[in-house]
Amino acid sequence: MPPMLPPPGHADPFVPMPPPARHPADSIVLPEAKLPSRWKRPIKHTGVVWVMAIAAAAWCAGMLGVYVGARLQTNETSTAYRSSTQPVVIGGPRDELLEQRLDVAGVNAALAPSVVAVSSDIGSNGLTGEGVGTGVVLTEDGQILTNAHVVEDASEVRVRLFGELDPRPAKVLAIDPSNDLALLQVEVTGLSPATLADPSTVRVGDEVVAIGFALDLDGEPSVTLGIVSALNRTILTEIGALDGLIQTDAAISSGNSGGPLVNAAGQVVGINTAVARGDSETAASNIGFAISMNQVLPELEILRAQANGEEFASGFLGVQLGERSDGGAGAPVTEIVPASPAEDAGIETGDIVIAIDGQDIYGSGGVIGAIRDNKPGDQVTVVIERDGEEKTFEVILTDRPPQEG
Repeated sequence: MPPMLPPPGHADPFVPMPPPARHPADSIVLPEAKLPSRWKRPIKHTGVVWVMAIAAAAWCAGMLGVYVGARLQTNETSTAYRSSTQPVVIGGPRDELLEQRLDVAGVNAALAPSVVAVSSDIGSNGLTGEGVGTGVVLTEDGQILTNAHVVEDASEVRVRLFGELDPRPAKVLAIDPSNDLALLQVEVTGLSPATLADPSTVRVGDEVVAIGFALDLDGEPSVTLGIVSALNRTILTEIGALDGLIQTDAAISSGNSGGPLVNAAGQVVGINTAVARGDSETAASNIGFAISMNQVLPELEILRAQANGEEFASGFLGVQLGERSDGGAGAPVTEIVPASPAEDAGIETGDIVIAIDGQDIYGSGGVIGAIRDNKPGDQVTVVIERDGEEKTFEVILTDRPPQEG
């Protein structure tokens, strides 16, 4: 039994940006377009904002579906592709360039050859459409990273490279909806890989630019400037959590999904994935999220291994969780699964989880994300608060038990 998400009404939703549908130039649907409720893709997070998908076409948003299924799945097609074995390029320690004002034109020119348009044919319930997102070149021989929600459930995926007019067919090598990342491969050499930033070099207040094919507008990618607003944010989805996120005020729209968030050195600090918006009761302004390199780099190893036929299973702790209503941090344990690792370790109902493996926990999403990224057999250190005292447990995770019924 997976950790329980907060009940409806106890959390405010965040959603990834669905790829905009292709459309005639005179029929662009603005972000304010109303979507049928069954076509929205909510991500829930305890907070003060409501977020809806920024869609260029309502029917395309519906076709993306929700994040369901196995942690990692391959897209089975008849085209033969070989996964790249080239290493990704990772930047060095923080240098003086990062202390200077960001040169938007210079950074954009440096990154342009590494940013690609990703288009996909998506069908659901008899409807078909084409979505558009963004990708980042990882290797010279055609390996590309994008968001899972850009290519999930796609029957065909294409990539248009820098300087080319026509798209190339692409293979989805591996996809992880729970972390919203997917690995693509195109049969081409001579590409310009992006440099991925050392996670330790990213600081709140750093200037960054978001690059991507916003709203599938004609021409080259859109570039927006902002700062790193916060680090290590967590947002909840219906089936899990995105954790370790970078919050930014750089404008992000549909079509930016899967594109890079870039620092002054021209290094990718995150993969743009979600945006927050207000409603009639709450206000949200310039709140976007990117998956940080702290999450991307280990996930790349998992995706590459899965592309080569290896399977990955998430670890199982065995707790159901709630959210604190008193303004405090941590995730209250509302139920313990019998004979689970949590019960065996001595964790009890009413405990408040405040840290896992040295990472502070601010809500249930932090627990879900931390456990999801570990395998059965891994040992995790869980710190809880019980009756005003902290207690530490060493817990060995197990395989998730089969669902009944």
